[in-house]
Amino acid sequence: MAPNTPPLRRGWTTGSCATAAAKAAWLMLNGHSVPACVNITLPAGQQVGFTIARTGGTPDAPFAEVIKDAGDDPDITHGALIRATVKTLPTGCGIVFQAGPGVGTVTRPGLPIAVGEPAINPTPRAMIRAALTEANAGICPDAEVSISVENGEKLAERTLNSRLGILGGLSILGTTGIVVPFSCSAWIESIHRGVDVARAEGLTHLAGSTGNVSEKGVQKFYNLPDSALIEMGDFAGGLLKYLRKHPVPCITISGGIAKMTKLGQGFMDLHSKRGPADMRQLAELVLAHNGKPDLADTIARSPTVAEAFLHASQQGFPLGDLIARSALQTVKEVLQPAPIQADVLVFDRAGNLVGQA
Repeated sequence: MAPNTPPLRRGWTTGSCATAAAKAAWLMLNGHSVPACVNITLPAGQQVGFTIARTGGTPDAPFAEVIKDAGDDPDITHGALIRATVKTLPTGCGIVFQAGPGVGTVTRPGLPIAVGEPAINPTPRAMIRAALTEANAGICPDAEVSISVENGEKLAERTLNSRLGILGGLSILGTTGIVVPFSCSAWIESIHRGVDVARAEGLTHLAGSTGNVSEKGVQKFYNLPDSALIEMGDFAGGLLKYLRKHPVPCITISGGIAKMTKLGQGFMDLHSKRGPADMRQLAELVLAHNGKPDLADTIARSPTVAEAFLHASQQGFPLGDLIARSALQTVKEVLQPAPIQADVLVFDRAGNLVGQA
């Protein structure tokens, strides 16, 4: 970060926003004036305030809304309107959660929420229970809490929810209540949940891919069902380390030439911001496998892996297979000691298989 660049601003999870909205709606249900701002307690104990954007409903079912502020994180729910509607239930019911418009419903096992339940994760549920209990003189109330997200079903099309079996909208997420800019924790969490769902379905062969092209390629190559596909993106480490503790019989890692080169060089985060591939190391790999010195020299001076691969292809040198082998070595090292069979497929940008190990 440049010396004069201000620090990135943190934001709030959908779980925090839903909690604030639910507390405001509960206060309204119990005859309090419409609050302009409510305070909630985050899981770590911090007290934070949320502005209430809008209220409405009926005396028996009021709602309150909070606008999601993700800070400087590129979160697709930034600016979304999170609504909570609260109703009184008969004594002994406790707090019951419902999925309003824009919030999904769980349809597959393996997630932390049971099948048939609204996709409101455990921590947001606990936060809402705590907030309503605090607002009810320390007694957990009997209430129905319905959470909605404006345009949530449309926003969910840009997430992995449908593959995880969460249908009809977004999930209400968050483990700390805070969004850390560019932490990518939500993506890694979705990788873990994808593995959980696949394991719960009894799938024995999963495929982690860096992008859409390699995902389509590996699915076609092995004829895998959608639920076996884990969109790991740049987070190879997030997938492999989770599999080490939650193993499956077989994992295929598929990706583009450059990202698989970086995986073979030991990168666990394959994003360009973590650094470029080491072209000299790639050249040494070529020499170690009987590549011509002039090709190795050309590769060492190439600005990108794509250009290096082009030079190798022109000489008929199987660089793709070498990249796949080196990536597979990294994969096996990270997975140890889990007894997982692994392989690596390398695809070019047109979806052609150019390397396999």
